[in-house]
Amino acid sequence: MIRTPAIMFQGTGSNVGKSLIVAGLCRACARRGLSVAPFKPQNMSNNAAVTADGGEIGRAQALQARSARREPVIDMNPVLLKPESETGSQVIVQGRRIGSYKGRAYTTLKPSLMPAVLESFQRLAATADLVLVEGAGSAAEVNLRDGDIANMGFAEAADVPVTLVGDIDRGGVIATLVGAHALLPRADNSRVKGFLINRFRGDVSMFDEGLRTIAERTGWRSFGIVPWFADAVKLPAEDSADLASRAGTPGGRVKIVALALPRIANFDDLDPLRLEPEVSLDLLPLGAPIPTDADLVLIPGSKATIADLAALRACGWEEDIKAHVRRGGRVLGLCGGYQMLGRVVSDPEGVEGAPGSAPGLGLLDVATTLGGDKTLARISGRHRGSGELVEAYEIHMGRTDGPDAARAPFEVGGRPEGAADASGRVSGCYLHGVFTQDGFRRAFLAELGAPSSGFTYEAAVEAVLDRLADHLEEHLDVGALLAIARGRV
Repeated sequence: MIRTPAIMFQGTGSNVGKSLIVAGLCRACARRGLSVAPFKPQNMSNNAAVTADGGEIGRAQALQARSARREPVIDMNPVLLKPESETGSQVIVQGRRIGSYKGRAYTTLKPSLMPAVLESFQRLAATADLVLVEGAGSAAEVNLRDGDIANMGFAEAADVPVTLVGDIDRGGVIATLVGAHALLPRADNSRVKGFLINRFRGDVSMFDEGLRTIAERTGWRSFGIVPWFADAVKLPAEDSADLASRAGTPGGRVKIVALALPRIANFDDLDPLRLEPEVSLDLLPLGAPIPTDADLVLIPGSKATIADLAALRACGWEEDIKAHVRRGGRVLGLCGGYQMLGRVVSDPEGVEGAPGSAPGLGLLDVATTLGGDKTLARISGRHRGSGELVEAYEIHMGRTDGPDAARAPFEVGGRPEGAADASGRVSGCYLHGVFTQDGFRRAFLAELGAPSSGFTYEAAVEAVLDRLADHLEEHLDVGALLAIARGRV
């Protein structure tokens, strides 16, 4: 095995900030001149990115790759679970869909995925001076320890030291860390080299006694306390657990309403709009009435188009959307949202569940058939209305076509992409990430009545990653973490 320095950040629970810690350390280490690579053995998220080698990984790992100043590749997240229902997920292995599995069936499958996980880790390690590994969920889920590939099972198989991350903002951080120590088997405990406290608000010296208590009860050392990093909301979110923080600044000249579908996917499409100073973006919870003063209703991507279409109808949003159109308002559908705008969505192969079909909203004269190979592509194209060039990506099942595709808003590789109605006020496309393009975003918002703010999205993300790295360098013992990673060699 390649013995590249590596360290794994596991958590006391989900959403404790592991992804952000790894992202910040990627930038900090890259600035120190190290070739650093992020790695997450197993992720569960419907926010995905298309990689340089033509597969898909979790959005968080793509952000970490960017922070490390590397291109994202499939080996950074060899197993990705994309929830399609309360009990089942689409399973992506080394960038490619292998099928959909219910929870118990995946538990049976999971141990067989360890060779692919280790293969990806080894390939990635061969390209780097340092690998920063992120766990999933809680390190102390001892009921899932047999066959584990996400936390201690991987750390043992790859012989990687572990640091535990606790979230004090949730409360009970002492109990979660001490409890993890109490639950973990002796061999797993010996692999844990220390802990860090994340999301602290106030005077960190007030937690001195807390640090002593944790150290005395566990024998683990503290690597530091990370104060609350408010700018985290300016970075793309990993999954729907972060949806509550995605609201925009109120009072903008243009009001955009996005629908928080039950199985919303790739909602980081909204981030550039949310950060625009002239935009007020509301992310509506299911069933909340669509405001009559909205300039644009945006239907985002979905991991289960037919199921989310049914939920949209059941909560009354169909009537609200059609009333919005009658008032002269605009509607934009992205990916799954685009499919919903058409006449019908058919699933003859049962890609999303039982085979069948459902009537769409009928606002675009197009029809969608799910099935076939998943489209995964980075694209370069042009917005026909403004002439602005765009860089984006496609990640979807199915094909959409019909008369309204003749008025496609984009052109990609000489072909039309998307569709629009005769008025031009209702449109949709399969392109994710187009709003990160400053020129297109400004032209799009100008049509809604927003003057150019001069805001540059990519530069803003880079600035936040640099501030995050500064934040971690100030509050964590990064040198000690690197020494532990190097001690693996």
